[in-house]
Amino acid sequence: MQVSFLGGPQPQRGVGVVAPFDFALDRELWRWVPDDISLRVTRTPYVPVEVSLDLARLVSEHETLGEAVRALGASEPEVIAYACTSGSFVGGPAGERAMCEAMTRAGEVPSLTTTGALVEALEELGASRIALVTPYTESVTQALEDYLAEVGVTVTGRAFLGLTRHIWKVPYRSVVDMAREAVVGSADALFISCTNLPTYDAIPQLEAELRMPVLSANQVTMWAALRRLGAHAVGPYQGLLLDRREAGEAHYVRDVREAYEQPGETREVSIPSIQALPPVVPMGPVAPIGPMGPAISPLSPASSVSPASSVEPLPESSTESLPEPLPDE
Repeated sequence: MQVSFLGGPQPQRGVGVVAPFDFALDRELWRWVPDDISLRVTRTPYVPVEVSLDLARLVSEHETLGEAVRALGASEPEVIAYACTSGSFVGGPAGERAMCEAMTRAGEVPSLTTTGALVEALEELGASRIALVTPYTESVTQALEDYLAEVGVTVTGRAFLGLTRHIWKVPYRSVVDMAREAVVGSADALFISCTNLPTYDAIPQLEAELRMPVLSANQVTMWAALRRLGAHAVGPYQGLLLDRREAGEAHYVRDVREAYEQPGETREVSIPSIQALPPVVPMGPVAPIGPMGPAISPLSPASSVSPASSVEPLPESSTESLPEPLPDE
């Protein structure tokens, strides 16, 4: 059999990804990546600490990042992304900039972080008021809100789950329910934090329902990394990924709201309903989220941050599984 005509494999440009040791969503990252680009993923060393501000500090130490970036260097990536939201906001804006500088020195290629990518995406959208969804505890959620305030972004409402582990096993239904609860004020966009929280299939559903851009940690990370290469992230019905319009037209915030419904006409758009979203199937034992219903804190710009209720930390001994997505009521 003659195979010389095949001529492959096709050249691939590389995006290096440094993820925390417990990152479990490699497949989700790939879904935003075009065919001519490959991800080269490495992880930080394991430490016996649950998801918390302490863990965020440990997985973002400059020495740890430098070693990970140097390991990636052998595969010759053209850009490196640190895929961890809490690890990149725990030190504030100055700490995030220092992380990028440390990675750039170690790898000698442009570097970025998830939180830096979020700020870049919000600027791209012209969004300064956002609803916030996180799987974190209250203290970690508050640290993200503090970071956003420093860069001029107001959180109008928030919802969080209070999880300290097994975040990747949260089903889409829980993500959507939190989003609905968080959007209580006049927000320009919704941000779903944590690179270990599945979001890809939920974004179109939420954008169609909420009529606003929906950003997630993995989405903005891949969008920003690919942008450095002059490439475009792929994904259906995601406002951040819309082609830029002619100069002088309105920001994407308006464009997304009109993408599904034009004044005076009805447009049929094939957006998956929540019952059609593929479930995130829990793998093995996982602690419960507690009472199914996140801790919600609707905020006004002048109000103090105080959740309506809090979720107890996950018990170590629990072996219950997260519930499957519920059917529509």
